[in-house]
Amino acid sequence: MAKKQEPDKTEPKKKVTDKKESDKKESKKKVSGKKESPKKDSKKKPNVFVRTGKKISRYFRDVISEIKKIVWPTPKATFKNTGIVLVAMLVVGLIIFGLDMGLHALFGLVMDLAGN
Repeated sequence: MAKKQEPDKTEPKKKVTDKKESDKKESKKKVSGKKESPKKDSKKKPNVFVRTGKKISRYFRDVISEIKKIVWPTPKATFKNTGIVLVAMLVVGLIIFGLDMGLHALFGLVMDLAGN
């Protein structure tokens, strides 16, 4: 028989705080009159045209760096892969043609039997 495992009693239980306590703390902060003002940066943001121009130039730099990473296939590999695709298309086309002709003949036989 398997023994039931009891929870570890050595770990202290965490105190659950309710919303009311946190609300009281927030209200005390508001009453104390200390307001946190956002930090003001001494640098001004450049205008929208400058930011857009920088984004566009960064985009094109990234595009060029990604294009340099592309490994292009050799002409020999390209012709080999093209041949494989053409042969596969021919095989699938012949299979579909065979199924079409077989089903057409079967349908013709059924129609001839139904006509008699």
